[in-house]
Amino acid sequence: MIDETVEEISEMQTHSSSVVAVKAARALSALADREFPTTEEYVRALERNSSALRRANPSHASLHTTQRAIVERVSGAALDSVADAKAETDAAIQAVVEQVETGKERAAKRCGDRLDPTATILTHDYSSTVIESIERAIETADGEVDMTVYVTEARPRYLGRKLARSMAGIDGVDVRLIVDSAAGHYLSECDRVLVGMDCIVDDTLYNRIGTYPIAAAAADQGVPVTVVGSESKLIDGGFAFENEFRSVSEVMREPAEGFSIENPAYDATPTRLLDSVVTDERVVEYDE
Repeated sequence: MIDETVEEISEMQTHSSSVVAVKAARALSALADREFPTTEEYVRALERNSSALRRANPSHASLHTTQRAIVERVSGAALDSVADAKAETDAAIQAVVEQVETGKERAAKRCGDRLDPTATILTHDYSSTVIESIERAIETADGEVDMTVYVTEARPRYLGRKLARSMAGIDGVDVRLIVDSAAGHYLSECDRVLVGMDCIVDDTLYNRIGTYPIAAAAADQGVPVTVVGSESKLIDGGFAFENEFRSVSEVMREPAEGFSIENPAYDATPTRLLDSVVTDERVVEYDE
């Protein structure tokens, strides 16, 4: 099961990092079905399989942080038997899964409480946490509800279209789909840019390609940029982000003759371009 999950995770390029982290954590439960002569052998197997899962998708920080949390909890516990080690692993898996799954919900609630239900917002890519934040702002509004949301297509995979369809049925929200390159044109009408995140490592936000030029244009026009996501996606160190380069067929289906095609999945945005980051645990505000 773990080998199958490693292969599946390596192919899950359109899934959120939270989904990947939960799947990888639960995959480690397969070790409970195996026999080990000693606790030391079990812990080594846990470390080896966790390392394989982390290597399957080096761009997802939450995958790395949750796997590290599981291994560190088990390896640091007082284990009298293999059964104890397996029980500790199960408890660690349940803890990180709950943290990931509830973290998104709490982050969305905290962010939604800060949003103006009459604001005009621009968002990029697909983020379920962004959707939940907007839904929260609408549901808890005391007065007028009249929100406009500009959604970029998020080329080349077009995941922004998925977000636009998801929000189209929310009462009180006027959803407008635009091409990525039109973001700068519409920012003058916006009160805020709101995006999710793959991760923030030190002073850099890594997110869907196209986030950086939107944040730079927003900073130039004085439009605040808010990022929302679970605390597990904020990394102080010990993680080196590795970009993914997706299939060239997402950019152009016919053969490229006389030129090459580059298709990176993420870009790097300096946090100095951000106004705030909202997580399930806190709100980080950046000074100008």
